[in-house]
This record gives sequence, structure tokens and C-alpha cells, in this order.
Amino acid sequence: MKKSIAILAGDGIGPEVMAQAVKALRGIEQRFGHQFILREAWVGGAAWERYGGHFPLETQSICEGVDAILFGSVGGPISEQTYEKWKDCERNSILRIRQHFGFQVNMRPIRSYPSLKHPLGWMHVDLLCIRELLGDVYFGDHRLDVIDGIRVASDAMVYDEKSITTAAYAAFDAARGRRKKVTSVDKANVLACSRLWREIATEVSMHYPDVHLEHMLVDNCAMQLIRNPSSFDVLLMPNMFGDILTDEASVLAGSLGMLPSASLNSEGLGLYEPSSGSAPDIAGKGIANPIGQILSVAMMLEYSFGMHEEALIVREAVEKCLEVGYRTPDIASLDDRKRAVTTEELGNQMYKIVMNED
Repeated sequence: MKKSIAILAGDGIGPEVMAQAVKALRGIEQRFGHQFILREAWVGGAAWERYGGHFPLETQSICEGVDAILFGSVGGPISEQTYEKWKDCERNSILRIRQHFGFQVNMRPIRSYPSLKHPLGWMHVDLLCIRELLGDVYFGDHRLDVIDGIRVASDAMVYDEKSITTAAYAAFDAARGRRKKVTSVDKANVLACSRLWREIATEVSMHYPDVHLEHMLVDNCAMQLIRNPSSFDVLLMPNMFGDILTDEASVLAGSLGMLPSASLNSEGLGLYEPSSGSAPDIAGKGIANPIGQILSVAMMLEYSFGMHEEALIVREAVEKCLEVGYRTPDIASLDDRKRAVTTEELGNQMYKIVMNED
């Protein structure tokens, strides 16, 4: 099979973890006889240095001509956020990409690995977060004014029926293939947007009599994710709540660096990215965790290309690496820290497993 993929490594640790994901992809290509045409493009601060913009037309053109997009991360140091290179970097790159291509639904699986030890000690967590991507305060009107000598800021949260419906159908469809439970997260006791969210989720649930729907306020959900994560199957969340809660839930997998995600549009195009961010403080040190980026490859193989066996092999490679003790520092316990490996060493080991060499 021949497929074209836009590679947008971005900033910070993005290029480092992307290099390991490409290794896994090349391993699948060689093992199964596929042909993956990789088209590298610039985004974020890296694009600003070359083109003077965070999502240049050159990158947009490449993304418009491929079968899938593999994205790394964007953004620079907090201390440099006022620099032109980094100012509004995320808003002008990944948010623009989501809006331009209509990536309305984000899917982020979160699962624990028995071979990983971490402070909370969960033995089995397997949940799927469905996050709406094109509504909420991210795309509402943002204002910073001075009124009567006092600085006043406002950010508009906006949702319409159509965007909520799209996300809800995605959640219920996913739940049918899992444990048939959807938890819809809102703040309906305060927000009008959340009251509409709850109404639409309830209406959509009528088309899925075999799937149980529960509504949960976001503050309670934040507590239950830590207290009783195994009670969740599919979480349906608005944009901002989903952004926060999925980062919180990353501790259940051991690290934010473990989480992949898929953003899909109605035309079938997908963007796949890890959830870890650019982490500029550790960039270039060889300690970044590439697992989230590699698992994003697995999601791309499955969702965009229908390569289910290939996706399974990538996921099994991650599990086998963890089982034999390979760790980047973020997932190494205090006892295992002396066994920690570099980003590249972990990527090399996964490539061997994908190629059935180890």
C-alpha cells in the first residue's frame, strides 16, 4: 500500500521524538512491503525562523496533499513567550491547522501498563477521551481592554448544536466498540454552554439504547479520574475541559509522554500527535519519551490507513519494551532510574521489535 504523510516535527523535543516514530513507521514499511512517502514541513517556531509565520502556506499546501498528518509539538520557553518567534505560537499553528482542516474530534486513549510502576499504583486503566476541538473559549472572541483605567479581560465560550452533536456521535460510536458507557462532562450548574452540551448528549444517546450515558460535572470528574479511574470507559468532553482533564489523566499511564492522540475531520483526514508538548527545558538532552509519538503512528495506521495488524504490532512493541525494562527518565521509578535509556535507544529497540529482530 502506498500512502503519503506530512511530517511536522515542530519545536523543542518534537524533532527528537518524531525521529523515533519515523523509525517505527519505516519498520512497518519494510516488514509489510508498504510505501510511505514522507513529506517534511515546518510548523511553530521552526517555521517562523524560515518563513516568518507559524503555519506558512508552504506547510499548508503539503498538508492538503497527503493522506495523513503526523505532528510533533510547538512552542518555546515560558520566559520567551513575548518574543515574536513564540508569541501566539500555538494559536497560530496547531489551532489554525485544526480550524483549517476541520479537525473537530480528538481521540486520546489512556491506558496503564502492568510493567510500569508509578506513585498511584493503578493496575488496569483503559479509557478513551473524546474532546471536541473547534468550539469553546479557544475560538471565541478574546478581548483585553482598559475601562475607566482598569484592565479588563474577557474570553467568550461559544458552542453550537452541530459541533456538540458531532462529538457526541463520535463518543457513542466508540463506546459501542468498547464497554458501552459514555460519561459526558460539563458544568451545567453554571454555564449555558454546558446546559446545551448536556441536552445534546442526552438527545444523541437516544439513538444508542445499548450504551449507558451518565452526566458528570467537571470538578467531580477531576476527582473521580484519580479516585476511581476504572469506572470510566469513554469520556465526552468540551474543548477546554478535555484539554485539562486529559493532561490530568496522563498520570494514570505514568507520564504525559505516554499519550497519543488522533484528530479527525468529516472527510477522513487525520492529524496524529503526542500529548506531551514541546518541553523546551529537556530538548536536546536525549531524555524525551517518544512513546506517545510512536503510539500516534499506531493510531494513524489504524484510523487513516486501515492497517489494523500493523497498528497492533507497534502497540505490542511498546509493551514489550516496557516489559523488559526500557525506560526514559520520566517513567523510570527511583529503583529503575539507573536503567533509564535515551530517546534514541528506546526508539532503536522498538524498531527491532517492529522488524521482528528481537
